[in-house]
Amino acid sequence: MVYLDHAATTPLRPQARDAWLEATAIVGNASSIHGAGQAARRVLEDARERLAAVLDCDPIEVVFTSGGTESVNLGIAGLYRGRRETTGRSTIVASTAEHHATIDTVAWLHAHEVADVEWVPVDRDARLDLDAWVMAVDSGDAAVATLLAANNEIGTLQPVAAASAFCADARVPLHLDAVGAFGHVPLSFRRLRTDSGSRGGGLVALSVASHKLGGPAGVGALVVAREARVEPLVHGGGQQRGLRSGTQDPAGAMAFAVAAQLAISELETESVRLRALRDHLESGIVAAIPQARISASSADRLPGHVHVVLPGAQGDSLLLLLDMAGIAVSTGSACQAGTPEPSHVVLAMGLGDAAARSALRFTLGRTTTVKDVDAVLAALPEAYEQARRAGMSSRVVR
Repeated sequence: MVYLDHAATTPLRPQARDAWLEATAIVGNASSIHGAGQAARRVLEDARERLAAVLDCDPIEVVFTSGGTESVNLGIAGLYRGRRETTGRSTIVASTAEHHATIDTVAWLHAHEVADVEWVPVDRDARLDLDAWVMAVDSGDAAVATLLAANNEIGTLQPVAAASAFCADARVPLHLDAVGAFGHVPLSFRRLRTDSGSRGGGLVALSVASHKLGGPAGVGALVVAREARVEPLVHGGGQQRGLRSGTQDPAGAMAFAVAAQLAISELETESVRLRALRDHLESGIVAAIPQARISASSADRLPGHVHVVLPGAQGDSLLLLLDMAGIAVSTGSACQAGTPEPSHVVLAMGLGDAAARSALRFTLGRTTTVKDVDAVLAALPEAYEQARRAGMSSRVVR
């Protein structure tokens, strides 16, 4: 199998697996005060310190969760509820090209807690409209803002520092979804906060996940600034500053921390290698299929992301044909209850419904080789011709 879907999840690093297995041999609840419990506690706090070091934050600011989705939910809903209670503000500011973890959380708050939503547009590269962002956060009713550090479909890097600075000026707290960016581009929680100058707003919470950089699935973290007020989603026990109660997972935390340390140590050299493979893949696609359009080709992107629109071919058909050829990729679109939907990101970019249904996302990672890229280039033209002959689906998705 040629695996080019690293943005969905990336293979578990052997070192992370070994760290997990070693930690599971320690029996004890990290909240217990006896010797066994304190042994587990030492593993947990060692992991917290390691992760804090690579995120450049204080260990106490790291709140372990079950993954990126929980972190995003806690970051957005927790900040919103805290701000609504203290200020009476009720608006959430977010871009139209966010991950569904954000979109669905905001939609739930709108439906059930009467939150207002200010959706900020993106351009044809999926890059945030900063002028519209400034107007939204400075409206006087913005309770919280949330932003995706790197678009999960297109790979576009967002102007995080500028967005955070504008939030700081408006005294609006910002949650940053860095699930897809952490471990792939430089990221410092402390520097972003310092550069923007908090002034009661700006970056105060940041979401990350283990399985995006070679750790196990089911482990994530939310970095929460000491002074931020976040209402917990889970109650009972008061662990982790009362922000996320429940028995903690020392083994998962340690595996995450080890994977993160390795990803950061390799970041510079791996970025250069992946960009070279990405360029090779993009140039090969355009040479073999001249009508193909590489999305955001001139924008700053994650080094391993290739998003391409293949006109006249259904993305889902292309995905299945490539899967039959032993190549795993993604359409980059949401799939809810088994019903494919056009990419909301491509629609937000203004590229139209046909493009939103004709996209493929190739995401490269540390196990990707030139041989893998060449295998894709060999299989894609035939798959495209078959999908193009089959045509586009005319079925209306309800």
